[in-house]
Amino acid sequence: MMMAMIMPSPSHSCSTIALIVAAGQGERAGGGMPKQYRMLCGETVLRRVVRVFLENPAISAVQIVIGDSQEGHYEMALADLDGRDGLLTPVIGGTTRQMSVRAGLESLAEREPPPDYVLIHDGARPFVSYEEISAVLDALKTKSAAVPVLPSTDALKYRDEKTGQVLDIQRSIKKESTLWRTLTPQGFHFADIIEAHRKTQQEYDDDIALAQAAGFECQFVEGRNENIKLTTHADFEQAEQTLKRQSVPLPRTGFGYDVHRFGKGNHVILCGVTIPFENGLEGHSDADAGFHAVTDAILGALGGGDIGDHFPPHDGRWKDAASFVFLNHAASLVSNDGGVINHVDVTLICEKPHLMPYKQSMKESTAHALGIKPRQVSIKATTTEGLGFIGKGQGIAAYAIATLLFYGKE
Repeated sequence: MMMAMIMPSPSHSCSTIALIVAAGQGERAGGGMPKQYRMLCGETVLRRVVRVFLENPAISAVQIVIGDSQEGHYEMALADLDGRDGLLTPVIGGTTRQMSVRAGLESLAEREPPPDYVLIHDGARPFVSYEEISAVLDALKTKSAAVPVLPSTDALKYRDEKTGQVLDIQRSIKKESTLWRTLTPQGFHFADIIEAHRKTQQEYDDDIALAQAAGFECQFVEGRNENIKLTTHADFEQAEQTLKRQSVPLPRTGFGYDVHRFGKGNHVILCGVTIPFENGLEGHSDADAGFHAVTDAILGALGGGDIGDHFPPHDGRWKDAASFVFLNHAASLVSNDGGVINHVDVTLICEKPHLMPYKQSMKESTAHALGIKPRQVSIKATTTEGLGFIGKGQGIAAYAIATLLFYGKE
């Protein structure tokens, strides 16, 4: 039965809200968290999605539907967008996609006035384009629903669960017919789609299927192959490679320096490696000059102060602490800020002990603390030719440079 479609009055400017459905668990993608909150080239999947719609002048606001107990993930993923004009308070969804969409629609119905149009989009499709959004909105001027589609160019099969036999789907379809893959965003007149959701007693795979069952006049618009839904770990790997090819990374460089005098002891610790020696190094923590210099270099690249700001020497918690903790903390700040550590270069300066036998171990230890590969770490050692306090054998100094990369973020 055809529904009576409610067309927006031409006397006022139409409002459009993007409803982002991000309530799923996304377990097939791996990564230990829902896929929409995973990092993709220094930015979470959900943030990429939201940013596309927030930056589109045709979109009045963005409403996100999240899963129960996902508030912490949401806050971390969109911390820098919180409070931005157009980003509405998230809504908790249900156990199915249709229930989550319904929750989002009901929250929009409470707005005064409610939107004229709604674009319903998957939170795991970060590559939706401006062109696809525009095509859907243009179609809604004359149709009650619109969906971007792609023709299926592959031979499709299905497996009979009872017999295990693999059969050809096309056998049951007319030869001249075309199979289509539906994408998102799927666009609707708001009053119509919420009425259809409220009336239905069935579960549908997506909103366009529900709309068609309710008698909506739907229009297909051209979609893009890039607008994929990230589902598996392989999808993420492919997306990472695509983004890296397309993006020009923005580098940041930081410099760090540290020095410690010799004191009592029978070993020194440099870049996480214990080196037997006739003296130790004096310091509040383990006095690892190498790790301290790298930590300061990373913090400098982030504009995040220095090691003393994060681990004050008067704080008893850090007395004799392993400097691995400091370096690991700095690496986590890079990740949280949407960056990656590309390379660190460390120069250790001392007359003794002899460091050459330990350089490879120090490379591996530094790489492990930062979560990068040893080839991204350089460890060098030199002397001052007997000059200064280091030349007199009174201590050890370290210089470090850290290079960070940020994709698509200033």
